[in-house]
Amino acid sequence: MFTIGIIQDHATADRAGNIRRAERLIRSAASQGAQIVCLKELFNGPYFCQSQHAERFDLSEPIPGPTTDVMQALARELAVVLIVPIFERQAAGIYRNTAAVIDADGSLMGVYRKMHIPDDPLFHEKYYFTPGDSAPEDAAGADQAGGFRVWRTRYATIGVLICWDQWYPEAARITSLMGAQVLFYPTAIGWHPAEKSEWGAAQVDAWRTIQRAHAIANGVYVASPNRIGHEEEPGTNGITFFGHSFITDPFGRDIASAGEDEAVLIAQCDPALIETVRRNWPFLRDRRVDAYAPILKRYID
Repeated sequence: MFTIGIIQDHATADRAGNIRRAERLIRSAASQGAQIVCLKELFNGPYFCQSQHAERFDLSEPIPGPTTDVMQALARELAVVLIVPIFERQAAGIYRNTAAVIDADGSLMGVYRKMHIPDDPLFHEKYYFTPGDSAPEDAAGADQAGGFRVWRTRYATIGVLICWDQWYPEAARITSLMGAQVLFYPTAIGWHPAEKSEWGAAQVDAWRTIQRAHAIANGVYVASPNRIGHEEEPGTNGITFFGHSFITDPFGRDIASAGEDEAVLIAQCDPALIETVRRNWPFLRDRRVDAYAPILKRYID
């Protein structure tokens, strides 16, 4: 048995304040028994991708760097595993939407770099982020297949995917096949205010449904921390991040969920339930791997 926690909160332009808030909420999660804690996508700043401005690349930082240094010390102090999503500067001209994975001894196990990059109104991520790809070997305890990876942390084997990745069954399946017991999806998703009245409820339901389906199809736990709050962008109506973070078990049952306010969600995970679900719903056993070559095509005429 192991216990996970996810943090749902807002962010402002005060990076130090965002980090202090995250530290407070991580401590709260640890005090409630959480052994693995995941923050939201790009946790330490506002969602800057609403428009394209070259100076916003200055918001990035290296890994290791100042934010991961703080979080490594906190992980070591609390003996918790931390998933820390930030805007990474890998090199001049190469910037990533990245989650650093820190083990319970404070060691930096490696990074996951977001594989699927959206480009939609107010979500101009292709301008800022280079997609994830294969990388040099991570620290001991990490495995990778292409750009996907899992980590054998002190408490459990975990996979990390980021926001737009959550709509792709291929990402969930590959990460699960590598042995992940939990798929963490740090997220920044919200409403265009003008669309909320017509589409808001359906968007939240679709977001939750696709991830619950990943849990069921792969027999794993899924945990998705989203951000909250309205973030302004000059010349637009901004984005209202809708929260509704949740944790689901391998049956697709919600075992913890939030509304639209700040929240710390805690859930106990039982590896034996993964075994039970996969024995009774042997989807992995019955896959026809000999027949799936067409999925490597962009479109089939």
